[in-house]
Amino acid sequence: QVQLVESGGGLVQAGGSLRLSCAASGRTFSTYHMGWFRQAAGKERAFVAAHAWRRGSTYYANYADSVQGRFTISRDNAKNTVHLQMNSLKPEDTAVYYCAQGSKYGSSMYDLSRPEGYDYWGQGTQVTVSS
Repeated sequence: QVQLVESGGGLVQAGGSLRLSCAASGRTFSTYHMGWFRQAAGKERAFVAAHAWRRGSTYYANYADSVQGRFTISRDNAKNTVHLQMNSLKPEDTAVYYCAQGSKYGSSMYDLSRPEGYDYWGQGTQVTVSS
């Protein structure tokens, strides 16, 4: 059984930074896609970033336009952990952030920008950015 546990959320002022982490357990981590989504109050879950596995140790990152240049997704396979470094935070970044893992080999970046592209989800961590 795969488990994903997010951490690192909290309250930060606009312009500040946070680093989210997601620890995975239950199956081989290095050959799966990892993603971050967020859900603001009253809104649908939205794509934030994806870290797609292709073959060997090749990975590709993709970002939502709203976070491009401010957020960075990365993974540490030795620790079965994916991170989301969030800089220059804005009040509109306030949301519950969810980590997700997908297993379909060859998933496109479009596939990985949609919740349906993932098999497992974490419980979420709250990020609140004050103005």
